[in-house]
Amino acid sequence: MNQPVRTRPESSRQSLNEAYDTALLDLDGVVYAGGEAIDHAVESLVTARDAGMRLAYVTNNALRTPEAVAEHLTRLGMPAAPDDVITSAQAVARLISEQLPQGARVLVIGGEGLRVALRERGLTPVDSADDGPAAVVQGYGGPDMPWARLAEAGYAVARGVPWFASNLDLTIPSGRGIAPGNGAAVEVVRIVTGKTPQAAGKPLPPMHRETVLRTGAQRPLVVGDRLDTDIEGAYAGGVDSLLVLTGVTTPAQLLAAEPGHRPTYVDRDLRGLLAPQPEVAHDEASGGFRCGGWTARVAQRALVLESEGKEPLDGLRALCAAAWSEAGDGVSEADAGKALARLGL
Repeated sequence: MNQPVRTRPESSRQSLNEAYDTALLDLDGVVYAGGEAIDHAVESLVTARDAGMRLAYVTNNALRTPEAVAEHLTRLGMPAAPDDVITSAQAVARLISEQLPQGARVLVIGGEGLRVALRERGLTPVDSADDGPAAVVQGYGGPDMPWARLAEAGYAVARGVPWFASNLDLTIPSGRGIAPGNGAAVEVVRIVTGKTPQAAGKPLPPMHRETVLRTGAQRPLVVGDRLDTDIEGAYAGGVDSLLVLTGVTTPAQLLAAEPGHRPTYVDRDLRGLLAPQPEVAHDEASGGFRCGGWTARVAQRALVLESEGKEPLDGLRALCAAAWSEAGDGVSEADAGKALARLGL
């Protein structure tokens, strides 16, 4: 789907929970980090839900079942039901079911979340390349997944069995740093076989389709912390998005974002769901852009803040407009960092 190139963050006179009927929420980096709720997440989500917004938790993690995710969220203080959770395992299971007959055997390289999703679609999980699988599906299997499981995938894919992947995220966050994700394991099988799987997770269309089908959203808003999965997926699906700065994306990376990675709105955390979004306007006098007292422009290929407001986030919004409009495909992270020093972000 071709979308117009975004040149500035949008405004909203209504609070976002009033302007949209469903929030499609990423989990890690948005709702929780290291398994614990991010500051302001619980109260913001409970308030949005109580005011009538549907909350849907959308994750590329195919390891855990929706029941397990819902239980975790409820434990953190955000009551959730399994139907509120959409996983890449569900998206890839639907993709497979549309290409194979009911009851077909699928070799599972991953965890319980994949097995549950396949059974939901009437497919039969198996464990060996010698079990006559009609497809192979690969998803994150946890840090202790044996090397022998990747070998099973390689044997089947090399024989010509159709290959599917829940998602292609190369990395995942852990309590000790960045760990290999499912995409890294997929690369092992690709190198061995020379084949490429059909994938379903964010930012690809099957995940967006699965989410809309399961939620019935009419005016969805994607809420995420990653430009290359959450925001790109929203852009590809023609859906508005809110980037929160509680996860992996830095302000410098946001200013340097390519067109398909630019969110509709930017806010500090999930409190942004409960607030209107300020206007970012073109400033005729300077030729730049202003928001909340801040004015930003590009001068000699460098980002410049020319006036100062009270809220640093408004300065970031003005800088986004200047970078995205005047610098074409964005600015370098190094150039962005110089302008951000004044904001303390």
